[in-house]
Amino acid sequence: MCPSAGMLQCSQNCCKLGWGADDGVAASTTKKVLIRRFDREPLGGFVHPQTFLQAAGVELLTPEGMVTIVPYEEVKTVSFVKDFDATEPERKVFNTRPKMDGLWVRMKLRDGEVMDGVLSNNLLQLDTYGFTVIPPEPYSNNQRVFLPRAALTEVQVLGVVGTPLRRRKPKAAAKEQIELFEK
Repeated sequence: MCPSAGMLQCSQNCCKLGWGADDGVAASTTKKVLIRRFDREPLGGFVHPQTFLQAAGVELLTPEGMVTIVPYEEVKTVSFVKDFDATEPERKVFNTRPKMDGLWVRMKLRDGEVMDGVLSNNLLQLDTYGFTVIPPEPYSNNQRVFLPRAALTEVQVLGVVGTPLRRRKPKAAAKEQIELFEK
């Protein structure tokens, strides 16, 4: 929040004075999220996808324009959604082996809920504060789901899908085919 302007937005002169992007609060928020919490009502709002994970918790801009930090201990899941009013997904586990590349994982939350997802194969994309997965129904309202480490009691890798280590062998040339140019 800009101290000189008294609102969330500020001019470029204000940022030159040392407020704005350097104070740990995201300068812009662009993705819709629903934060499901333990023992509380869910929160809807907006996050900046690269900077929403702060040391103290998840940074959220509410629809009313207030920036809040939700502690990781309260957060069950952060769902990147298409619409705020959609219902909870009915399927939380894969019925069959997923087709998309990545690590197929099963996560158990503190309250006993079990959820499947697909993690990236690239370990450099793992977050310090938790795991971002693609849910079993990626074309439903939930596009991606972040689960903080504080909300999890167990994470199991069920399979590796689309590993680059197993390459298909090239087909051998057919013996009955004639050569055009003989040596």
